Amino acid sequence: MEFLEFEGKSTEEAINNACAHFELTPEQLEIEIMSVGSSGIFGLGGRKAKVRAARRMAPEMDLLDPARDILEQILNKMGEPAEVAAAQDADKINLTVKAEDAGLIIGKQGLTLEALQYLVTKILTKQSGRKVRVVIDIESYRARHNQALMDMAVKYGEKVKKSGKSITLNPMNPYDRRIVHLALQGDKELKTISRGEGLYKKVVIYINKKKEDKEDAPSFS
Repeated sequence: MEFLEFEGKSTEEAINNACAHFELTPEQLEIEIMSVGSSGIFGLGGRKAKVRAARRMAPEMDLLDPARDILEQILNKMGEPAEVAAAQDADKINLTVKAEDAGLIIGKQGLTLEALQYLVTKILTKQSGRKVRVVIDIESYRARHNQALMDMAVKYGEKVKKSGKSITLNPMNPYDRRIVHLALQGDKELKTISRGEGLYKKVVIYINKKKEDKEDAPSFS
C-alpha cells in the first residue's frame, strides 16, 4: 500500500485534497493525520495540516474461509461454540456470529468483541502476509453501537455550541473515533480532532473558530 502526503489549511481540507486526488470517498481511503496545522497569530507563523492517504485494498475472496475458521477456533477454545458466516465487503471481511450467549461474546461495552476482532485481524494478516480489515458482529451489535455513538456525538456537539467550551470524550478505538468524526463533519459550527498516543485516543469537540470569526466580522458594505 503506497501512501501519499496531502496538505491543506485544515485537516478537513487536506483529507478533501486526498479524496480529490484518488477520486474516492474518505471511507475508501486509509488516512493517517500527521499534523492538524495551526493558523498562527494574525495569520503569521501558521502551518498547514498534513495527512497521509492510500487507497484501501479490497480483501481477497480466498481469505473468507481462513477468517471464519480462525474465529470459530478461538470461540471453541473459549467454550463458546458458534456458527460464523463470512462475507466480503468493499474494503473488509465481515464475520457474523450466531451463538447462545451473545452477551458474553460482546463483553462489557463491547470490549470482548473488539478483542476478538483485533486478534482475528492480527492472525489473518500474519498468515496471509497481506493487510486485511476484519469486522465481527453479533445480533446487530455494530449497528446499535454505531447509532449510540452518533447520538452521543450530536448530543455533546449541541452542548459545545451552547456553552462555547470544548468537550473531550473518553478514549476510543480508531473505528469508534471515525464514527464520531463522521457524525459531526457536516456541522459547520463544530470541529473534531483526535488527541493522545497509542490505539485508544480521545476525541475533542470544539467550536469552529473560522465560522465564528466570519460571523463576528464587521460589515463595511
